[in-house]
Amino acid sequence: MTEPDDVGEWIRRFQSGDPTAFAEIFRRYRRDVARLVFRMLGPSADAEDVIQEVFIQVHRSLGDFRGQSKFTTWLHRVTVNAVLMARRAARSRPVFAGEPSVELEIDRGMLPDEDAARARRIDAFRRVLERLPEKKRVVYVLHELEGIAPTEIAEIVGAPVLTVRTRLFYARREIEAMMRAEPALAQLAAELAEGGADKADGAGPEAAHARVSVGGAAVRYPAADGSAVDAEDM
Repeated sequence: MTEPDDVGEWIRRFQSGDPTAFAEIFRRYRRDVARLVFRMLGPSADAEDVIQEVFIQVHRSLGDFRGQSKFTTWLHRVTVNAVLMARRAARSRPVFAGEPSVELEIDRGMLPDEDAARARRIDAFRRVLERLPEKKRVVYVLHELEGIAPTEIAEIVGAPVLTVRTRLFYARREIEAMMRAEPALAQLAAELAEGGADKADGAGPEAAHARVSVGGAAVRYPAADGSAVDAEDM
């Protein structure tokens, strides 16, 4: 999420009782919130309800916003909390095995077999993400898919920066291992491993990165560096 220069003015107008200001905030951030919800929640009938809940919470709480953090950091925090609440509620409801995935928008630039392969990669990667423990999955999505720095993620999830980096380290390692077990992702896992080998050989920072395209989201991260983490709160 980017933060336009005039978001502070929208907030001030809202806090002064201008009803049109919230419409501006909703218009500007609805797509960003929806993207994060879908990335964290996956294909779910609850996604639209969660998006609405995020903006209900924003409307209720924005009057008390005093700018102690960036507005986008605060909005990420509200969104993450709404998604986690929805996931916990969903675990208490019965589900039907074999539910179909949501329909994927067809990429007109792809051949049919390429689009089918893309769909398989997306489904496989979602399965991998679902198997990550909750805390690791949250920081992984925020950092690798949303591009948020660990320092800001620490504010969003209310954890020390070192803890965020620790969770990222183990999330990356677990993701890479699970990808190797998914036929649709095995080649991508090999590319990630090759990036790590390049780093070990001193081939430079760019060689130490792998770029994984999953339904338009690029997962790009350096080979795991165990010296950057500790065992706290994995």
